[in-house]
Amino acid sequence: MADEWFSEEVCEKLGNYVYRLIDPRNGETFYVGKGQGNRVFQHARDLDGVADDESQLLGSKLERIRAIRNAGLSVIHVIHRHEIPKEAVFEVEAALIDAFPGLTNVQGGHASSDRGPMSHIELIDKYNLPVLAEDPPHRLVVININKLEDRSDRRAIYDLVRYCWRLSKSRAERAEYVLAVVRGVVVGVFRPLEWRAATRENFPDIAYADGSEAHRYGFIGEPAPAEIWDHYVGQRGKRIVQKDLRHSQNPVRYWRC
Repeated sequence: MADEWFSEEVCEKLGNYVYRLIDPRNGETFYVGKGQGNRVFQHARDLDGVADDESQLLGSKLERIRAIRNAGLSVIHVIHRHEIPKEAVFEVEAALIDAFPGLTNVQGGHASSDRGPMSHIELIDKYNLPVLAEDPPHRLVVININKLEDRSDRRAIYDLVRYCWRLSKSRAERAEYVLAVVRGVVVGVFRPLEWRAATRENFPDIAYADGSEAHRYGFIGEPAPAEIWDHYVGQRGKRIVQKDLRHSQNPVRYWRC
């Protein structure tokens, strides 16, 4: 453990940096972060004193670190870039998060939904599709989803947007509709009938609902009526340009709720 701590001299030279945590068992990067000083080592120290039966409550990152320790190994810490100007550190971190799929990071990189990796078709859609109405007339929850392969597959959109999110249940229950957004484009709109805690019992048809998503919620709902779908989605989607509706790191936004 003595080697896993920077001296004051090293910390001063590093300044702002972006780092990766790597699993020595397979060489896989499982977490990307930014920080100063000894932030890169703090995750492993956060695990000290946590009982085995409690670590799952702390998330997949600490579970991964515990598994590495139980194998008699140590996390590999890599400072990916240091001496980063303060105004650039978020962009460097976001680019690195985008480059390593399957990370244990809870949130995506800064502005990833707006400027992250896109195919040429996605870029054309992002800048050529019709614009969402400036002042939407309904109470909305606007959720940024990922890993959507087919924007015409309403069932896939529904399953991705309805489960599961860290949000205000009271505000969500006031919403008339939920908008599903991919890369700044509205691809689906659904009417939530009931918001539920994200447990396996509440969502038996979601294969990956294992009940470990503490304090998160999902909804049971249905596609919005045709006229509402046309208003928010149209034929191929509508671009969000309103600052209050665009996503940054938080995948959930509220409108009039």
